[in-house]
Amino acid sequence: MIKAAFNTLTICGAAGFAGVMLSIGVTLGGYWRSLPAQEFLDWFAANNQFVSRSIPLIFVPTLVGLIGSVWLSCGNPELKYWLLSAACLTVVAVLTFAFFVPANTAFASGTMDEITGAAKLSQWLTIHYFRIGFGMAAAVFGCIAIQA
Repeated sequence: MIKAAFNTLTICGAAGFAGVMLSIGVTLGGYWRSLPAQEFLDWFAANNQFVSRSIPLIFVPTLVGLIGSVWLSCGNPELKYWLLSAACLTVVAVLTFAFFVPANTAFASGTMDEITGAAKLSQWLTIHYFRIGFGMAAAVFGCIAIQA
């Protein structure tokens, strides 16, 4: 019963996290690209807290579920899939803390010029799509794990 709860938390959390990132990338990303660079930077400075609050709310429960799923699968065939899921979520976490947190802070600081802001937004969206893919892959590996 507890194993099923951890597995469900991990899969739903990873899929939900990928969905949040997809929504940010497609909906907000499209909107941000439609704005002149300075308007984007102004928008981000005023609204960054709404974007940044959504990530921990879904990532932390996913991490808890993943730790439980890995721990309860030790010595079982499905462990390799939980470890693949963990690897994908590790990539997401590294990208988030190494690139997205500093980039978001720079966007919101009010000190970035328009040319840099436009180039950084393009880079942000490109890397963000990879982050979405890794989040989705984490959920898929979880689904495979419960079938193993």
